[in-house]
Amino acid sequence: MTVQPTRNSTARWRRSDLAHHLHPFTDTRALAEAGGSRIITGAEGARLIDSEGQRLLDGMAGLWCVNVGYGRKELAQAAYDQMLELPYYNTFFKTATPPSVELAERLSTLTPAGLAHAFFGSSGSEANDTMVRMVRHFWNLEGRPTKKTFISREYAYHGSTMAAASLGGMSAMHAQADLPLPGFVHVMPPYWYDYGGDLSPEAFAKKAAQAVEDKILELGSDNVAAFIGEPIQGAGGVIIPPEGYWPEVQRICRKYDVLLVIDEVICGFGRTGYWFASEYFGLEPDLMTLAKGITSGYQPLSALMVGDRVATTLIDKGGEFFHGFTYSGHPVCCAVALANIDILEREHLIERTREETGPHLKQCLATLADHPLVGEVRSLGLLAGIELVKDKATRARFDDVGKVGLICRDHCFENGAVLRAVRDTMVMSPPLTVTRADIEEMVDVLRRALDLTARDVGMS
Repeated sequence: MTVQPTRNSTARWRRSDLAHHLHPFTDTRALAEAGGSRIITGAEGARLIDSEGQRLLDGMAGLWCVNVGYGRKELAQAAYDQMLELPYYNTFFKTATPPSVELAERLSTLTPAGLAHAFFGSSGSEANDTMVRMVRHFWNLEGRPTKKTFISREYAYHGSTMAAASLGGMSAMHAQADLPLPGFVHVMPPYWYDYGGDLSPEAFAKKAAQAVEDKILELGSDNVAAFIGEPIQGAGGVIIPPEGYWPEVQRICRKYDVLLVIDEVICGFGRTGYWFASEYFGLEPDLMTLAKGITSGYQPLSALMVGDRVATTLIDKGGEFFHGFTYSGHPVCCAVALANIDILEREHLIERTREETGPHLKQCLATLADHPLVGEVRSLGLLAGIELVKDKATRARFDDVGKVGLICRDHCFENGAVLRAVRDTMVMSPPLTVTRADIEEMVDVLRRALDLTARDVGMS
């Protein structure tokens, strides 16, 4: 039944929300002081509709995930049909369902060569937790039980469970839960704008990759299980590695027999203009985690793709793998994922991102480079980051990092577009169905928000 909101219903929802609902990544007291949540009641294409009738251009595709856009009746139909046929059954007890079998096979044909097996969960966090369990089990089976430590990077985001948050490099998350757990370490990210100094991007790529090798040597390669990285660090601020970084990291992992794990939760299913960013960067991972765009957010689903080396050992030597979830391979979620992949293929959304909308976004964002607040603009496909700085020449940040980004984000909302602030970096990842006109509108809103932010911080 369609909700027909009124002013009274909006106020009631806000009161109830504050009274009973604890939101993720939210300061609840600050939310109350700001008047409560914006209530989203509908969506269509690339636009959200709130309870007061305002339409917002969704420059974040939900949380990096609504790749095929909102209002897809065929995805609702796929869920409905599967619910009538078989609404649920587990994949324990020597059972499977047609959608889980068909999706595993489909993913094996889309992902990089050698990733022939899928283990399903409901979120990227679950996929990365599963990966940790599986990698440690693998090395035990191989008779190398000391290979336990995972190397990740500062500003990495791999999820919010205890293991996934330990993999991640978000210091605020670590401080609240006494993380990371033992066996998780972090090195510098390939973030040229903040870490590069006077080095060229190419020289910095070598330095950032060398940090991985240095950490392996410090720990001893017999103690390192895997290196994990997002091809582009999304929640870290859309950190796009300089050319040469990934080939060198891959070479280092192979040299020291360290498994290479690629987290494609954000980058996968067309976000960069390729099925997976691993294709763009020439990566051949041992394991790959997927979520978000696998169903375009219409159902919660994730997958851990397991390469032949790891899978063969687990199958031939491992016996029972004591791990799984009630909803592993949920038939409705898998049916929606299959229909979602059909849309991506049929409408050529990935090719369109690579050849049309991605380049158009880059061209439009380039017009912001002369703004006094903008230090750098970077993008790949429909994934972009815009650095806000106090001094363009020196790359000097504002005091109280993050405050200016939040000011700019709020101005974007007020002017009709949803963008996200990561520290003082504005990030965007619109649906792959976004039009050229939508992109131009989104960048126009961002320019207006930048002007208002510059006024607020005394730079205009």
